[in-house]
This record gives sequence, structure tokens and C-alpha cells, in this order.
Amino acid sequence: MKKIGFFIVLLATLGTLYSCNRSTDTEKYQGKRNNIIDVRAKVMEIPTEDDVLIGGNANLYLLRDKLIIGDGQSAEQQIHIFDKNSFRYLASTAYRGQGPDEITLLGHIGIDEKRNKIYVSDHGKMKIFSYDMDSVLANPEHYSPSVKAEMNMTQFPDCYLYMSDTLSLTRLITPTSVSTFEDDVAKWDIEQMTFEPMPYKHPDINKKRITFAASPELGIYVECYSRHDLMTICDMDGNLKCNVYGPNWDNGSGKVKKHHYGEATFCGDKLIASYAGGDYRTDYEPTKLLVFDTAGNYLKTLDIGRKIMHVCYDKDNNRLIMNLNDEYQFAYLDLDGLL
Repeated sequence: MKKIGFFIVLLATLGTLYSCNRSTDTEKYQGKRNNIIDVRAKVMEIPTEDDVLIGGNANLYLLRDKLIIGDGQSAEQQIHIFDKNSFRYLASTAYRGQGPDEITLLGHIGIDEKRNKIYVSDHGKMKIFSYDMDSVLANPEHYSPSVKAEMNMTQFPDCYLYMSDTLSLTRLITPTSVSTFEDDVAKWDIEQMTFEPMPYKHPDINKKRITFAASPELGIYVECYSRHDLMTICDMDGNLKCNVYGPNWDNGSGKVKKHHYGEATFCGDKLIASYAGGDYRTDYEPTKLLVFDTAGNYLKTLDIGRKIMHVCYDKDNNRLIMNLNDEYQFAYLDLDGLL
């Protein structure tokens, strides 16, 4: 038995050394990510008012001093606005429906910091509507949005980082049949509704399913794969900086039936990505946050101990705001001393 135990330890050690030795500047193999910090006690509940009912798959966005929650499951108003500092409820808008001022099928909410506007995708009407935040707060129930852009079914933006009307970065959806589609990061000109897919494609991935985050300040974006233990970092022109392979990397075969990455967000000079690593049918929701530097080097794991549905970074307060599948829905995690 002692010999068997010795060989198991030896093989594990050799595997780790092999992963480290074959890493390069552009191909990083991380066989172990074992710097784990339990932060469950630091996750603080955000109470919401009893009459503001928000569905479990709600998405979180930040615009200046506002926290915006998009709830596509709501039968009534689908956008809820809070003060991001105190979490005080302010207003709700965007009724569900077919009317001219209503949203049929809520998609992504784009953030325009300069103009203090949000851009709301309606995948039912195939339009993107513009909401002026000051006007919304003055008359939330009867606000009438304007049309920002028209979408089409050939190619359309999913989530995106708005930078200007002529240059944004989006996850581009290209339907290939009734039930299949291609998934790419692309530059997007909203005025012309034209797309320029980024050039880098991982050679081993055939069916790409990703989330992405971008930092214009750092000049990089990241693709996080849900079906493969892979994270790809590129510059803003789509040139590869590095591929980061986790312990469940399967050479792109898809044979490892696990759900890997959820979402990613840049927190200053750090990259935080939610991570599941469990069976894709039973352990789908991430419960951990992996912390990397901008070169893709693993730093630590923050163990939330709760299922993370959505996360965003509040840079003014240096904290993460999360939608959880837990006994309480919304929470925040102060990052002081953790990053």
C-alpha cells in the first residue's frame, strides 16, 4: 500500500512539473490552482424592498452611481434602478409588452457613461432602445425610449462593451440553423450595424461557447469558455496574448462533461472569472472566483460558497456586486485586502 501511495504522489508531482515545463508566454498550463481563500463570511447581503420582485436570472450593470438590474423574467417592469452606494431603490421602468414603449424580450443593457444613457436590446422587436437615465428617473412608469439601432437575424450583438457609436466590442451571434449558432468576439459599428470578427480562433475548439470581458484601459479582452477549461486573452485588435489552460483542459475534445467558466470582469489590474468546474448538468453555477493578473498568471481562488448567477465590479467602492442562487439573492464582496 505504501508503494502504491508513493507512485500516486510521484505521478501527480510529475504531472504538475510537466504542465509547468510546457508553459510558455502564450500557452499557460495551470495544473493546480490551490491558493484558495474562504470568503463566505465576507459576502454581505443586499436587502431589497418587498414589493420589488426580481427573477433569479437577473443581470447587473453599473452606470455612474446607479446599479441597474435587468430582469427578463418579470411580467411587468423589467429594469430596476438602485443607488449603487446605499443600494436604495430608486425606480423601475421598461414594461413587458408589444407596445411602442414596451420591451418584448429583454436582452443586454449597454452602458454609455459619457451620455448617462443605457441601451436596451429587445430581441423580440430586434431593436436597441435608448433610455436617458435622468429622464427615466423623472418619469419611470411613462418614459418613452427612442430607437438606437435596428438588429437583424443574420448577425446580431449579444452582450457588449459600449465605447462609442462607431466602435464597441460585442459577443457576436451568427445563427447557422434554427437551433445552432456561431459565437465570436467582434468589433461593432452601431451606426452602420457592421461587425468585424476578431481574427484569433483557438485551433482546437470546434464549438465555441464563451462569455467575454474587455478593458480599453488595459488594451485587452478575455474569452472564457464554458465547455472547455480555457481562457484566452487578446489585445483589442484580436491578436493573441495568451491561452490559459486549467486542470480540466481536454485538448478541445469536449469529452470532459463539466461546466467551467461563468463570467469575467476586470478589477483594476486584476482579472476575476467565476468558475464552476463541476458536472455541467448538476453543478452548473460557479461558486468560486479565480483571480489572475493581466498576463493570465493565476494568483488565487476566492471561494464564495454560494452559486453565482451574475457579477459586476464597482470600482468606486472596490467591491463585487453579485446575483446569487442562495438564501438571499443579492450580495456584495469588499475586495480590500483580497486583491
